[in-house]
Parts: sequence; structure tokens; C-alpha cells
Amino acid sequence: MEHQLLCCEVETIRRAYLDANLLNDRVLQTMLKAEETCSPSVSYFKCVQKEILPYMRKIVATWMLEVSGGSAAGRSLSASRGSGCGFCSSYRVRAELTTFPLLLLPLLFFPLPSLLSLQQMELLLVNKLKWNLAAMTPHDFIEHFLTKMPLAEDTKQIIRKHAQTFVALCATDIKFISNPPSMIAAGSVVAAVQGLHLGNTNTFLSYQCLTHFLSQVIKCDPDCLRACQEQIESLLESSLRQAQQHNVSSETKTVEDEADLSCTPTDVRDVNI
Repeated sequence: MEHQLLCCEVETIRRAYLDANLLNDRVLQTMLKAEETCSPSVSYFKCVQKEILPYMRKIVATWMLEVSGGSAAGRSLSASRGSGCGFCSSYRVRAELTTFPLLLLPLLFFPLPSLLSLQQMELLLVNKLKWNLAAMTPHDFIEHFLTKMPLAEDTKQIIRKHAQTFVALCATDIKFISNPPSMIAAGSVVAAVQGLHLGNTNTFLSYQCLTHFLSQVIKCDPDCLRACQEQIESLLESSLRQAQQHNVSSETKTVEDEADLSCTPTDVRDVNI
């Protein structure tokens, strides 16, 4: 039989093909309603992770994103404690990829007692989350937005690539914890379009039109969306500065090492803005 291949290779990563039946208004409205229950508490540093500071969370979140390939682990971090969040985020990886769970590879080198401890932490986390591991993330909304936008596929692809990088950066910054996933996704799309200057040649992608369009889609105030977008651009600017400093301090690294680093979700060196 023809058309039996259920996954495609995109930038060396095997992902499932998009299902058009899941990219409709009914699903989007369900996601917008569900995200209200997925947002972490803005005071969880005081109530849950009392011994963890924001900069510590950023280090852990960045590491988890780079190991898992961009899966959603932030909600687990906000609901409980421990490096076992990696196991929970691997469920998302298993759903998105057709290969083995990426997080298990580095853990194979751990001593057996450590692995058993992580598995116990995994059980603690999923119980804390009431076994509800289908939390909405900004990545879930990006494709819905792009589907509604009258653009060529190559234009969508470059917007998608940049928006996903911005979303990964937001996952590491505590300032975005109070923003719903849909707003972070919309702000990332607007920031990507603005940075790429796509609005200069496409009226639909002009700042005013795109902001108005996405604010209607996610049912939020346009000013709130603009504020989120400006925060994302500020975060990108600081990340680019850090990347430049990193490049200066790592000139002795091999070409292979640099190629590996550019594949991580939070790496901004491939962002051509």
C-alpha cells in the first residue's frame, strides 16, 4: 500500500506528520480552555521550590531543553522538585518522535541506585500532576497560528523555526511564567516576523495586522500581546549578546563541537535576525 510512512525527517529529526484534523477551530478552543489549568503559580518559588532561585531554574531548564530536544518540562519543574522531571518530559518526546526516548541515553551511564531514585521521583511527579501529562505548551499553538495564516510554506517554515527558538528561550526565563502558553506562542510568532522584516513585503504580516489577528485568535488584549512580544525581543537581545561572548571565548573549539551546539533548542546562533 502507498503512503504508509507516518513520520518525516525534518532537519535530521524524525517527527510525525501533522494531522489536519487536529488543526481546526474546535481543537484550538479546547486548547485555549485547557491552558488555564496548566499555568504554574507565579509564587511557586516561595511555596514549592523555596531553596531554588530563578537563576538555578534557568540552568536546569536550559539543560533539560537541550537534552530532550525541546520537550515541555517547565510545568513539572513548577509543580514539584527534582531532576526526575526529565523522565516526565520524555513522555512528550516519545509522542513527538518515533525514535527511542532521548533522555534515557545519558541516564544509562548512571549507577543503578541513581536510576531507581529517578524512577521514584518520576512516580512522585506524575502523582503530583494527577497523571495529567497533556499540558498545553506554546509549541502546541504555533502550528495552529501558522495554519490560519495565508502564507507560502517556505515562509511558514522560517517563521516556525524562529518562533520555536523564542519559545525555548522563554521556557528558561522566569519572567514568562505568568503568561499563558498561547500568548507566548503568539508573541514569539510576532517577534519572529518583526525580526525577519517580513511585514515589509506582506500586508498581512505588518505589525498592526498580525498583532490584531493573533490577539483575536487567542482572545487577549492586543496591548498584552505587544508587551509579551517586547519581552521576548528583549530576551533575544540578551541571549544574542551572551552567544557572541560565548563565541569569542570558545574560538579554540572544533567545528564538530560548534555543529553540535547549534542543534540545541535554546541556541540562537542560527537565528538570522
